[in-house]
Amino acid sequence: MQGAGRIWKWVRGLTLAAVAAAGVGIAAFSSVAQAQVSRYDEKQMAPVADKPPAILNGVGIAQHLDQQLPLGLAFTDDQGKHVQLASYLGKRPAILALVYYQCPMLCSEELNGLTGALQMVKLVPGKDFSVIVVSIDPTEGTEMAAAKKRTYLKRYGHPETADGWHFMTGTQENIDALTKAVGFGYVKIPDKNGNLTQFAHASSIQIVAPEGKLAQYYMGVEYSPKDLRLGLVEASANRIGSPVDNILTYCYHYDPTVNKHTLIIARVVQLGGLATVFTLGGFMLVMFRRDSHHDDRSGPGTAGSGKTGTGTKVNG
Repeated sequence: MQGAGRIWKWVRGLTLAAVAAAGVGIAAFSSVAQAQVSRYDEKQMAPVADKPPAILNGVGIAQHLDQQLPLGLAFTDDQGKHVQLASYLGKRPAILALVYYQCPMLCSEELNGLTGALQMVKLVPGKDFSVIVVSIDPTEGTEMAAAKKRTYLKRYGHPETADGWHFMTGTQENIDALTKAVGFGYVKIPDKNGNLTQFAHASSIQIVAPEGKLAQYYMGVEYSPKDLRLGLVEASANRIGSPVDNILTYCYHYDPTVNKHTLIIARVVQLGGLATVFTLGGFMLVMFRRDSHHDDRSGPGTAGSGKTGTGTKVNG
């Protein structure tokens, strides 16, 4: 009975600790203006802040479904060749991602999410669709684009699909023309040294039909493989999808207490899980030590006839 009672106390304590850890995660989530990662089957991510700061005016994604992209625009590919967008379309759809390669956090999260989703899509880059990644920073060059391609091709795990991945750089004029057509709004912001080398922007990927029209938008940094596959299949027939909820994840964070701008992408779920691990670990350590002390005190009394003693002592 004592063992059963002890087990019950442990179970009850673990439950209370888990609830406490969940409370910590929720409090952390509500106390910082950070982005929420969508569930596996969702396309969008919701910001915590009700209203973004004024510096984000002009930052966002306007869904220009059925908009024809300017396919005559030329960009420099990861091999240093000048290539028109039209060369990647015509026969198959494409996934378009607008990022910049030196982005501290969000752009990598976006490309990580895209690559992870494509690993579970039974379609082949270069055969069934193309991946086109274009930098919004005109100062970035071919070497940086090539390095990013190597990184994500290795992450994808199928080097034989290299011809289906295209990492591009371009001039400010062509970048502006492409982002305007897509509806991708962004602004330059200063880094910690005051230089305008970083960008505030939202995160999304676009599916482009073979004829060059925008067929579907996916918001956030994590994408459902099922939705991605469906979007590619529909776009391959030049069918245009429907708008999704325009709830954005910003590559940006504003701290009003110090009036500074910082770039951040929050993993609230991961932080909550980490808090849970530490809380439960601490609880189990306390309970283990408590049981050890209890055994040290009760052990000798049981073995050597303590207060309850033997029959001779009671009757004496």
